[in-house]
Amino acid sequence: MSSGSGSIFHGGEPPEDETGSRPWLDLSTGISPVAYPFSTLATATWQILPRQRDEQRTLDAAGHYFGNSHPGNICMGAGSQALLQAIPCLFPPGKVAVFSPTYAEHAWRWTEVGHSVVEIFDLDNVEADCRYVVLVNPNNPTGESHAPDRLLELATMLAARGGYLVVDEAFCDVMPEISVARHAGRPGLLVLRSFGKFFGLAGARIGFLLGPSEFIAAVREKSGLWPVNGPALAIATEAYEDVSWIESHRKMLTERTARLRELLKGHGRIIGSTDLFVLLAAKSAPALLAKLAAQQIHVRHFPENPEWLRFGLPDKEEDWLRLHSGLIG
Repeated sequence: MSSGSGSIFHGGEPPEDETGSRPWLDLSTGISPVAYPFSTLATATWQILPRQRDEQRTLDAAGHYFGNSHPGNICMGAGSQALLQAIPCLFPPGKVAVFSPTYAEHAWRWTEVGHSVVEIFDLDNVEADCRYVVLVNPNNPTGESHAPDRLLELATMLAARGGYLVVDEAFCDVMPEISVARHAGRPGLLVLRSFGKFFGLAGARIGFLLGPSEFIAAVREKSGLWPVNGPALAIATEAYEDVSWIESHRKMLTERTARLRELLKGHGRIIGSTDLFVLLAAKSAPALLAKLAAQQIHVRHFPENPEWLRFGLPDKEEDWLRLHSGLIG
């Protein structure tokens, strides 16, 4: 696996094929295996700098999709990763509670700029001296989710302390009912959204941050000119406006996740899932990981939780058959 920051592991980069045999089946990410079928881009889209009207159209389309159409409450960057890295830099050092276990980049990025980070496993355990809370909803990798009302209560409490709740909704496209993005703009709430996971276009590198207008203005200033490339703007705008595709895609992902959960039965205990991945726990996980790797099937392992394996969704029927064969191998 690739190491993005220090010893933090990420999926999406299977070992290089040194055998000359068939390519790796990469199931290590939570990215949709089916990409949005965007229209052919005009040559000019690649040739000119992103225009302000193109950026605004993308922000409008995304804001409408998220249920928050206030233009001052949203900004974008080269993936939600770029935005989550920027957030800690805009606050004075303080105590940060990260709901765990979760995407490790959050704790790393806050620690990197001088904040004191603690892990919490229950939202009722936020200490009185904690100004910031970070959580992923639904959580990666456990699939655990939190009700919007509970998150809004927490945001209100933190706002009274001069703090913020940061909600990473990278996987929320498959569970729009739990999103708090439409409430972004109220004090104490920041919401991150990813484009590439649900739409299967992670290489486009575009993500969004929603929050109070004064904070969003500060992020825009820090991001500088042209934070997102022109082709990504065009693709994201088209995708967010394609309501019928979004609805059918959600249904397809739900069906595939049910199939994956059924396939994994008997190989361990399913801890949780979203409609983009399934997390399996098994004492035999290290052996299963090695067995799958020997057949060039790449899944996400967790050095800090060696009994866990996370499986993304296969694409073609031959991929499903290959995974089935690898599991029973």
